[in-house]
Formats: sequence, C-alpha cells, structure tokens
Amino acid sequence: MSKNGIRGLLTLEELKEKVQAGAVETVVTVFPDLYGRLMGKRITGEYFLDYVARSGMHACDYLFTVDMEMEPIPGYQYANWELGYGDFHCLPDLSTLRMATWLEKSAFVICDSYDEKAHELTPVAPRTLLRKQVEAAAAMGYTAMGASELEYYIFSDSYSRSREKSYTDLKHFGAYIEDYHILQGSREEPLNAAARKHLSASGVPVEFSKGEWGPGQHELNIRYAEVLDMADRHSIYKQCFKDLADQLGISVTFMAKVNQKIAGSSCHIHMSLWDKEVTRNVFAGNKPTGEDEFRWFLGGWVAYAGELMPFLAPTINSYKRYQLGSWAPTALAWSHDNRTAGFRVVGHGKSLRIETRIPGADVNPYLAYAALLAAGLEGIRNKVEPPQAFEGDVYAATGLPQVPRTLRHAIEALEKSSIARRAFGDFVVDHYLHFFRTEQTLYDNAVTNWELARYFEQI
Repeated sequence: MSKNGIRGLLTLEELKEKVQAGAVETVVTVFPDLYGRLMGKRITGEYFLDYVARSGMHACDYLFTVDMEMEPIPGYQYANWELGYGDFHCLPDLSTLRMATWLEKSAFVICDSYDEKAHELTPVAPRTLLRKQVEAAAAMGYTAMGASELEYYIFSDSYSRSREKSYTDLKHFGAYIEDYHILQGSREEPLNAAARKHLSASGVPVEFSKGEWGPGQHELNIRYAEVLDMADRHSIYKQCFKDLADQLGISVTFMAKVNQKIAGSSCHIHMSLWDKEVTRNVFAGNKPTGEDEFRWFLGGWVAYAGELMPFLAPTINSYKRYQLGSWAPTALAWSHDNRTAGFRVVGHGKSLRIETRIPGADVNPYLAYAALLAAGLEGIRNKVEPPQAFEGDVYAATGLPQVPRTLRHAIEALEKSSIARRAFGDFVVDHYLHFFRTEQTLYDNAVTNWELARYFEQI
C-alpha cells in the first residue's frame, strides 16, 4: 500500500478499511513539544474515524511551557497559573497519517496546534514556526527540500537499567570505532534492521544505515523531502528507534555528546530550494559561483547562524560537540565537500545543496528547519554574499567567526538577533528565550558528577 508513491502512508478511507478489518486498533495522535518530543494520545481507531479525524483533540497548554521533567515553569506569557493552564486544539494533518508497524495494530498521525480561543495556529508550537517559514518560502516562489542525517549511540543496557546506574558505566553495543564497519554493523542489526524495515513500511523511506566514528555509534539516513515532511519523518524516526530499543531491552541515545572522550552525534541537515512544482532545483545552474539564490541563501546561513544557534543547538550538552578535530564544526565557514567546515556544499545539478554540520542529534527538527529556512530566505531578500570559500583545515584556521561554545553565549546572541524577531515575532522569540534560559538556569544550579569526582575528597 502506498500514498503519493510512499509505502505506509494512509488515506482516511484506507485507515477505515484497516480498522474495520481489525488490522488497526489504535491511532497514535501526536504533536511535537519544545524539545521535539512527541506528545499526545492513543485513540481507538473507531473514535478517531468518528470524531478526531474531523474535529481533533485537546491537550493542556502547559505542554509548551514545561521542562524535561514535565514541571510547569513560571514566567511564560503564553500559559501560566494565572491564566489557568487551559487547552489548545490539536487538528490531525491527515497528510501525515501512516502505519506504525513497530507498534501492534497501530497507525500514527501528527497534529497542528491551534489556540482554543483565537482559532489560529499556536504561535509558539514548533510545527507552527516551521509552517510559517514554509509559507514565507512559497510566497517567494520556492519549495524548500531537506534531509536530516541522524547519528545515535546504542547501549546494551536497557533504559530502566541505565536509570538505575545513573547513566554511568553503560556498556556500548560496540567495542571499537565502527565507521563503515560491516562486521560490527552486523552485530547491531537487531535494532538497525528492524528500524530500516519498520520506518520504510511506515511512510519514512530509508536509504541506508552505516557504522559511525564511536563504539556502538551508527547512522541511518532517510530520503529527502519537503522540509515540513522531513521534520515529521525525523521525529517519527527517533520515536521508532526508542520504541524498538525498549522492546529489545537495550537503549539508544540521541544526545549530542554522550562521552567527552569519543565522537559526538550529529544531525547534519541538507537543504535546497526548488520551484513551486518541485521540478527544478533553483540552486543549480551554469555559473561557476552558483546561481544567485544559491549564493544568497548560503550567505544568509553563514551570516545569521550564529544568532540563531539555540534553534540549532538547544541543550547544554549540544555545545560539548564543538571541539577541534572532532568532526563537529568550530567555525562559521563554508567550503566545497570539506567536513571541517560548518557549511559544506555538496552535489551538482539537481542534487546541489548546502549541508550544515552544526546541529547535533539532540536538535528539535522543526526549530532547526525553521531557523535555517528563515536565515536562507533573509539572505536572498538582502542579497547577502557569502565570504570566499575556505580551502584547507578549518580547525587550524584563525580569524574566522566561531560557533558559540556554550548555550549561555548562544542565548545572548539570540536575544540581540534582529532576524529572529523579524522571522518569528517578539512573542515567539521571548517565549523561546525563556525556554533556553530555563535550561541554562537548571544546569547552573545542578551539582554534577564531575564536581563530586573532582572536589568531594580533594578540596
């Protein structure tokens, strides 16, 4: 079964047939929160068809104001105790309706969030931010296409065992660096083969999986798509992997840096602009320096990425990746097919695209794609020329603008950013500033294992 040529996607009529045949009993109905986690409800197939498919469902608006532990955080204007933490309305985007073959007799759908009173898209919802940038691109005559390259570490310990061990002394699924390594990859097939199979059967077409630089580290790549569709695929990919790992009694993590001594996990993001009919890559052309849109879009990425960093690197841990010789970028430079640069131009003709190597695997894809699209479109509007392409080892270069090294520095840049406020509006930017500052404050107040190991006895 396929919809739009993609196996696993469902029409509403096909879902009805599956529910009536007993092949689907549950529709997992979700939306992404500020961290990119999928939140929502498991709805019976019959009730979804009778009511939710047309009328949606409701969820508490505190979900766009909580921290990682689901604690409501004071100080947000969008939702707070004074306003009573009401509901927002979730309407299924039926273009995302698909099987979820890794779950028993289940389908899956992603919702857009609407304010209950205004009947407009919830301004702070991550999917709204990306939708509005997609609309901005369409108004300029473009369709943005993208792809996420996600890396992850696999551990032999289950999630519950990992919690019991306070996430220390976990056993990596591999014993050595396994970049492109077929033997070690074979040992990890219980998870990776299951993910390839189930994602491909659930509307997320897979290209390949391969070993990465760390022990137990792997990468699985999915087919590129329009950027909102890609952000959805990215989120489903992570959910599928975690569910499968849980079922196998092992664990997988998408932390950006799980251990200071080994490679971090990235999410290299590729993007290009196409015409409205998605028949022509507008980046492609015969000019030696690329078509105007290509240069200006790249110029926007180089010029504005520094002030949009929290959308690309949202956690304290994100910034632990940016180390010399680590395969993660340290400078805001671009180059042709050079993995030491923050921005890497790859492909040719219809495949010409720009890759940013800045985001880690912990990124919220909706925020990242929204920020990157906003930066690129601003580059086109202002005809921002990129600097000269860098040749050589960017790690060894001096005088280049640097990637912010901490979340605190990134927050300071976002606070001063004019492009962020033009693209997303003051209300949205202030909401996310509060979100990122909360993460920073919680870290500042925490006593870490590093401090205990260093100071407990010796100080």
